[in-house]
Amino acid sequence: MRPDHETTLEVRTTAAVAAAAILLVPFALIAALVAGQYTPLHDLDARITDRLHQVALDHPGWAGAMEWWSLIFHPTTWRIAAALLAIWLWRRHARPLAVWVVATVAAGALLGVLLKLLFGRHRPDLLDPVAQATGYAFPSGHAMTNALGAAVFLMVLLPLLRDRPLARAALWLAAVLIPLVTAYTRVGLGVHWTSDVTAGLLLGVALPALSVLAFPRRFSGTRVAESVPG
Repeated sequence: MRPDHETTLEVRTTAAVAAAAILLVPFALIAALVAGQYTPLHDLDARITDRLHQVALDHPGWAGAMEWWSLIFHPTTWRIAAALLAIWLWRRHARPLAVWVVATVAAGALLGVLLKLLFGRHRPDLLDPVAQATGYAFPSGHAMTNALGAAVFLMVLLPLLRDRPLARAALWLAAVLIPLVTAYTRVGLGVHWTSDVTAGLLLGVALPALSVLAFPRRFSGTRVAESVPG
């Protein structure tokens, strides 16, 4: 028997909360180690950065490709995409969901800025940098916004692709690979530590899961599929 809308929603909301809790534990651990300037973490970060930086120096074309990827998937790109998604949802009378998209992305942007100011962690200082970035390092804004944006699009669009397995697989693949590749480029370009991007990815996925609690009945896949024509 198919579960009714309410049961389906409850299961999905519970799963989202559980996922958020699981993701926030390692984020909190990394944040604590960064705040405490834990030497083994710094040494690990430095070794990875040095190794990837050497790869970038030895392969200028690869460094250029990473710069282009970082530019294409800049946080601003995701925020514009989220705004367009919200407009599309609003025009199709899924207005609470449109508000959720905007609120979640805006909350992520604000939280990212506040955390950077709170931790005040400096970026890698390399003798022969292949790229430059301003501001503090922790957490990575690119990694966090890519993960958050991918999670938001995944949560909104997956229910609309219920009968299209190939499209669902492609959406999942993009939602996983784009944030991971973006996180790699930030370390490969020498503008972030590995712990910066790891924490950004964890927090970026956790935030949309947490924000679902604000509107638990309106943001289930079932309701979206009913509210937004395919």
